[in-house]
Amino acid sequence: MTTVQSPPVPPTAIRPKVVARTGLYAVLAANAAVVTLFAVQAGFASNALVVIGRFAGLYSALLMAFQLLLVARLPWLDRRIGMDRLTNWHRWTGFSLLWTLVGHVVFITLGYADSSSMNPVSQLVDLAETVEGVLRAAVAMMVILVVGGASGRWARRRLAYETWHFIHLYTYIAVVLAFTHQVAVGTTFTASSAATAYWYAVWGVALGSVFLGRLVLPLWRNWRHQLRVEAVVPEADNVVSVYITGRDLDRLPARAGQFFLWRFLTKDRWWQANPFSLSAAPDGTRLRLTAKAAGDGSAGLRHLKPGTRVFAEGPYGAFTAMHRTRPEALLIAGGVGVTPIRALLEEIDGHAVVIYRVAGERDAVLYDELRELALSKGAQLHLVTGPPVPDRLAPRELAALVPDIAERDVFLCGPPPMMNAVLGTLRELDVPKPQIHFERFSLAG
Repeated sequence: MTTVQSPPVPPTAIRPKVVARTGLYAVLAANAAVVTLFAVQAGFASNALVVIGRFAGLYSALLMAFQLLLVARLPWLDRRIGMDRLTNWHRWTGFSLLWTLVGHVVFITLGYADSSSMNPVSQLVDLAETVEGVLRAAVAMMVILVVGGASGRWARRRLAYETWHFIHLYTYIAVVLAFTHQVAVGTTFTASSAATAYWYAVWGVALGSVFLGRLVLPLWRNWRHQLRVEAVVPEADNVVSVYITGRDLDRLPARAGQFFLWRFLTKDRWWQANPFSLSAAPDGTRLRLTAKAAGDGSAGLRHLKPGTRVFAEGPYGAFTAMHRTRPEALLIAGGVGVTPIRALLEEIDGHAVVIYRVAGERDAVLYDELRELALSKGAQLHLVTGPPVPDRLAPRELAALVPDIAERDVFLCGPPPMMNAVLGTLRELDVPKPQIHFERFSLAG
């Protein structure tokens, strides 16, 4: 099997994650400055409340465009930042967007009510009835409130992913309505030809990014690679590996540690998209995923037939050797989180220590493969078994297994409680934050 070995790590390499994150912050700050400049050039209303409301509206439009960029799944950003962090930024940007929109509606309404001597409710109704675009903006606001409510933790835990995703799609309707509102009544939008061109460019880039990353690129890659199930291999009573083959897979930019959103195009599964990591480093001829039967989606994998067509979105994720800062590594896996760890061990160069945490030896999926890989690459492999309490990866225990842990990159994947515990341990052991790599698999709309 031919695998791609990660290149040596330069001691002074600039981390791609830092570059991408700084670039995003800089883009947002620069656009906020441009929006402010155009707003000042457009002039101020006589009512201070209206001025505040207009600024809130402009910044909310900018945040809405930024939201689209965060969920566009652009490969350059995703490989450097990771979908989990982009999703987290999307969530917090959404809260900011919600409050700026509320501020826009409240201050504009209060400002006009103060000038007209109408009560705020009557003023809002009057604006919706008499001013072009305001009713569309009110509908967009209601849509965003509904989507925001569905994205809250309480609702998110109770909704199926497909239901939550369908509700989230209404955000694009809100974007279109908000844009038409801005075109109709936005004084800054029409203040100058430069401002008009700027806003068209902002919305064009945002919507174009979503169109490219969420539609064009997945369709192109699946048409090009023609993915099919090659074989289904049981690994344990409740774990199965699926081998995927296709055309020109050596041209697919996938790396060990990444994941795809997999759709298996059977009559009862085509509408389900499940995120599964690659459990072997891509070799240019096939891909492999390994999943535990934790739900309807993963439980049905063992019934797939060879030849089944596959639609895969990805590869996604920044959990790769691209972000290494040290020549030596520690790979920590918990449960089925071993899948990207096993793939990373296959690709990574330099000395590695692998720790596999499971309840019992029978739960150690892919352990034989790990052992053979560790032997062939000169890596150390530790199988840590037992119940969660006492913590067998507490600071003292982990330091005993890996005395030079602070000098290594640490790649961590496993169930959330285990990951949280290990992250706390790494902090206590003073492992520098840039050397800690992990990814929480959650999806944005």
